[in-house]
Amino acid sequence: MQEQQHHIFRRAAETHDAQLLTEAMREDVVLHSPVLFRGFQGRDVVVQVLQFVAMTLEEFAYVDDVSEGDTVFLRFKAKVGERELEGIDVLKLDEDGLVADLTVFMRPLSAITAFNERMSAHFASAQSPPQAGAG
Repeated sequence: MQEQQHHIFRRAAETHDAQLLTEAMREDVVLHSPVLFRGFQGRDVVVQVLQFVAMTLEEFAYVDDVSEGDTVFLRFKAKVGERELEGIDVLKLDEDGLVADLTVFMRPLSAITAFNERMSAHFASAQSPPQAGAG
């Protein structure tokens, strides 16, 4: 059985490697948040948001990885304090294999609420917090 080659985004997220994460994404990448209607646009902004996510989620691990054409589905589990959370990162790749669009889904609501509270604290303490703006 041949070992699956994971997308560079997965390796970057698992190792908390901001440089590798930057290399995995297009300059105009859009991140669609599980808690905000408007997305975050631009590689620098998205990397900053994902660094806050890494500081918020504990015991983060991808448990499934499925690719179909230009789409990658990464299912993960994590904790936010005492709450267990699970979710899916949906990556849409461009012709060069870079992430052009990232949509994050999470459940259950109680964990999302705890996640949102902690993320809001990170945004509030940032010198220049990332701004949502892509629709």
